[in-house]
Amino acid sequence: MRKRYSVWLWIAVVLLLFTGAVHSLSLFMTPAPQNETEKQLLLLLTTYKQDAGAGFHPTLGDLLTALSSCFTFLCLLAGASTAYLLRKKVAPDILKGLVLIQLLVMSACFVVMLIFTFLPPIVLTGLCVLFLAIGLLTIQSPAQVGAGPDVPLASQN
Repeated sequence: MRKRYSVWLWIAVVLLLFTGAVHSLSLFMTPAPQNETEKQLLLLLTTYKQDAGAGFHPTLGDLLTALSSCFTFLCLLAGASTAYLLRKKVAPDILKGLVLIQLLVMSACFVVMLIFTFLPPIVLTGLCVLFLAIGLLTIQSPAQVGAGPDVPLASQN
């Protein structure tokens, strides 16, 4: 199965795009308060404007929307760029570099999700990290494909 890295990466692509799509739904939903405390909290989140300097006066809800949309865009960018390179059948070394970068970024994102969020984004981000890691471990560079323990990679003169 080591030669089938594209299967693992396609699973990661689907999960990244699915995570981005599911998370984008939160940008269009308005939470309904369940009690008086939540009602007051939501009122402050949407109406209290802080002075952020330079003429900016965002609400905390505006800032949360911006951060939330960035996670959506991160997932969509990672999924779309990996899908594009898989379809173009680029060299394994190039794909390996991209997947390594995505794995580092998504792993950091996973740690933040693990500490600060709740179960659905933790699970989805963790699955994305898992399949990116499996894909990265199974990508073989062209020099490794025919080389076994007894076969030298290059002749030394």
